[in-house]
Amino acid sequence: MRIAVSACLLGETCKYNGGNNLRPELVEALQGHEVVPVCPEVFGGLTTPRVPAEIVQGEVRNREGESVDAAFRRGAEAAWERMQAAGGCDLAVLQPRSPSCGVGTIYDGTFTGTLVPGDGIFATLLRERGIPCVSADDPALPVILAK
Repeated sequence: MRIAVSACLLGETCKYNGGNNLRPELVEALQGHEVVPVCPEVFGGLTTPRVPAEIVQGEVRNREGESVDAAFRRGAEAAWERMQAAGGCDLAVLQPRSPSCGVGTIYDGTFTGTLVPGDGIFATLLRERGIPCVSADDPALPVILAK
């Protein structure tokens, strides 16, 4: 199976705070699959590190109030293009809660750590294009990857 994976989950230093979200158990579970690392935020031209951003009333804004929506949407398209260049993907495993990659739950736009139902910009694009998305926190992920 060819799987798009949020690059931060693979240990790539692309997280907003200059770090990563390495999940060694995920890296191990991905053995035997073709992995396509993607970071829509970096692909959209945002720097690492960068000011944290959340979706505020449908628009991605950083904590300073600046709209970074265009960069997030440009990055989602660029990540999609990367997936297509790799031959397309059967699945995406994405970083939880992210305004790009969140699946099912994202931060509410108040920068208080409050979670609400919803998907990030990239996850929404993928679902609209028929790609199944799963959060790296999904307890069913090991079963999904074992298929």
